Amino acid sequence: MVVTKHTLVALVEDKPGVLNRVASLFRRRGFNIESIAVGHSEKPNLSRMTIVVDGTTTSVEQVRKQLDKLPDVIKVSDITEDNIIARELALIKVHATSATRSEIIEIVDIFRANIVDVAADSVTIEATGDEEKIGSLLKLVRGFGIKEIARTGRIAMSRGGPGLLPLEGKSAKANNKK
Repeated sequence: MVVTKHTLVALVEDKPGVLNRVASLFRRRGFNIESIAVGHSEKPNLSRMTIVVDGTTTSVEQVRKQLDKLPDVIKVSDITEDNIIARELALIKVHATSATRSEIIEIVDIFRANIVDVAADSVTIEATGDEEKIGSLLKLVRGFGIKEIARTGRIAMSRGGPGLLPLEGKSAKANNKK
């Protein structure tokens, strides 16, 4: 069986303990969560989780079904095979001197990133894009000395279509959660 990176998207109730219950389910099944990003969704009182995990398609599907049974989970979808838009945000603090600052700025421009803070001995870069773009930028600035990195992990959604939870014709589970 082939282990691949899967992207799961879940709509969950926005209340304390939900993230812990979701993460615990993955832990109990022996999965390492590569990244997890949670934020408000288009629906009041619902949050959207994007979870990236390595596993076989069969084992990830079993976990997806178990997630769907959790009381605070409205809907879970594996969008790995969908045509998706996926992005990550990274803040990268790089050691900079007056001699290297212009070279760093050139690299930042090539990657269409932004410099969001300048200090006497460093610059902080804000970059968005797919994991490969962020990785390539990191490779190039590593030579200057990276002081600190903060990454969001993948956020993703399917292109086009009605979205994870259409505004009209909601599932019975979502209607029961009101």
